[in-house]
Amino acid sequence: MMQIEQQQQQQPPPPQQQNQLTVQNSGSLSFSSHLSKEDEEISKSALSTFRAKEEEIERKKMEVREKVQLQLGRVEEETKRLAVIREELEALADPMRKEVAQVRKKIDAVNKELKPLGHTCQKKEREYKEALEAFNEKNKEKVQLITKLMELVSESERLRMKKLEELSKNIDSLH
Repeated sequence: MMQIEQQQQQQPPPPQQQNQLTVQNSGSLSFSSHLSKEDEEISKSALSTFRAKEEEIERKKMEVREKVQLQLGRVEEETKRLAVIREELEALADPMRKEVAQVRKKIDAVNKELKPLGHTCQKKEREYKEALEAFNEKNKEKVQLITKLMELVSESERLRMKKLEELSKNIDSLH
C-alpha cells in the first residue's frame, strides 16, 4: 500500500484534475466524483500490479523453497548412505582387527616355540655331522683293515702254498 501512495505522490495530477480540486474553508482538499473514479482505477491498476508482483515473488519464493527442499532431501539421502557406508566400514574393520591380533599372537607363540626347536635342530645337525664324520672315518678304517686282512690272508695262503710245495718236494725227493 505504501508503494501505491508513493506512486500517487510522485505523479502530478493531470491538468483536468487540478481544475477540479477545490479548497474548502477548513483547509482540506476535496475531490470531485470524476477524480475519484480515475483515482480508483489507478489504485486498482496499481493494486493489481502490486498483487501480480507479489504473486510472482511468492511463486519464485516457492520455487526456490522447493529447490532447497529437493537439495536438502538429496543431502539427507547422501548423509544416510554415507552413514551406512561408515557403519559397514567400522563393522568390517573391527572383526579384521581382532582376527589380525589373534593371528599375530599365535605367530608370536609359534615363534617362541620355534626358537628352542631351531636351536635343538642345529645342535642335532652338528651332532649328526660329527657322528657322520666319525662313522665315515671308522668306515674308511674298516675298509683299510679289510684290505690289509685280505692282503695278509693272500700272503699267508701264498706262503703256506709255498711251504706245502717245498714239503711236497722234500717228500718227493725222499722217495
